[in-house]
Amino acid sequence: MDTSVELVRHLLQSVVYIHTTVARDHPSTRILGNERLGSGVVVDPAGLILTVNYVVMGAQTLSVAFQKGRRAKAEIVAQDFEIGLALIKVNRQGLIAAEIGVGDVVERSDEVVLLGAMHPQERRATGGFVTYIGEFEAHWEYLIDRGIISNAPNPGYGGGGLFTTTGRLAGTVSLNLNEIARSSLAIPIDCYRSHRDEMVRYGRVVSRPRRAWIGIFANVVEEGVIVAGVVPDGPGDRGGLQDGDVIVSLNAEEVASRREFYLSLWRHEPGEALTLEVMRDNKMRRFQVKGGDRAHFYRQL
Repeated sequence: MDTSVELVRHLLQSVVYIHTTVARDHPSTRILGNERLGSGVVVDPAGLILTVNYVVMGAQTLSVAFQKGRRAKAEIVAQDFEIGLALIKVNRQGLIAAEIGVGDVVERSDEVVLLGAMHPQERRATGGFVTYIGEFEAHWEYLIDRGIISNAPNPGYGGGGLFTTTGRLAGTVSLNLNEIARSSLAIPIDCYRSHRDEMVRYGRVVSRPRRAWIGIFANVVEEGVIVAGVVPDGPGDRGGLQDGDVIVSLNAEEVASRREFYLSLWRHEPGEALTLEVMRDNKMRRFQVKGGDRAHFYRQL
């Protein structure tokens, strides 16, 4: 990695450590636990910090630690449950904010540096190259058009920054994809930059059509899309879906892949009636599921 030590030291001044506690009865604790550790990047000198939503979702208490040991209470400003970003704020002025890139900041084969926090006063950096930019899908009803995958592992807890060698923030590091392959996923900074004003004003992205959510974990098998898990008391659970169900169609539209299933599902809004045909025990079964609102389901208690 050719990125200078001086540049990394400068960039690390905008990286913070996040500590979150969540009420034990919040629905997210079943998977994420009731204590979350994360990273964040200051994106506004007036106290705005960008991170990933899973770190702060359901927060009962939320605090931020800066590199020089200062700590501050924080509050959630906005959450994007579809893309997976969150914006939090501390009551501080004059913070060192990262320079936000514009448009397609990085391309395949570009050198990048990833920064994150592991402790209130511990920051780490890793370097590598962008190996893929494009559509990325995952099992938690998640699909983004332009995920950034690099061969640099996430050096800290989720929510840190992916920077160019010129010091521009190009993405928010979400998670490691494979410990062996040493790759990580970052959400492009344009997902924040293009929606910043509405996130600050409304607490969410209001320009995007609302998406129905059914609360399942979907994996891909030869036969199609299989339910690998259901969110307890979520729409799919209440509608009768179970682990092992193979989804064949949604509202009479065949879904041969997870991508097709997501796109078909998201043509509907929360509250709409959905008919799912599934194969269970070698029999075709039909279930009525009412599309849910993920943001409402995981609202702060």
